[in-house]
Amino acid sequence: MTRRYETVYIFDSSLEEPAINEKLERFHALLTKDGKGTITNVAHWGKRTFTYRLKKKDSGTYVVVQFEATGDLLPEYERAVKLDESVLRYLVVVNEGEPVKPVPAPAIAADVVDELEEDEA
Repeated sequence: MTRRYETVYIFDSSLEEPAINEKLERFHALLTKDGKGTITNVAHWGKRTFTYRLKKKDSGTYVVVQFEATGDLLPEYERAVKLDESVLRYLVVVNEGEPVKPVPAPAIAADVVDELEEDEA
């Protein structure tokens, strides 16, 4: 059974764009092998400055990837990402779709408001 996932990578800021793309291709090959997964979206957010130092670095390059894969591919994929020294941090989460929009509370009728005011008095 395939599920939708999302991964956020923080790469070392000293890496150039071609090196990052090469690493992403290697990671994505693990997710798409044997036709068990597909990459649906890749978004390069660019270099960002950290609020606090991370592995003695002040900034990193962020990449967000959305994909669909079976659960048995994740352990090998996460192991490969974890062993790559140029990945400062990463996070894989299940993407359950768009969050539900909040529904406004219904307006209280004037009769109910009057009753509440009488009860309080």
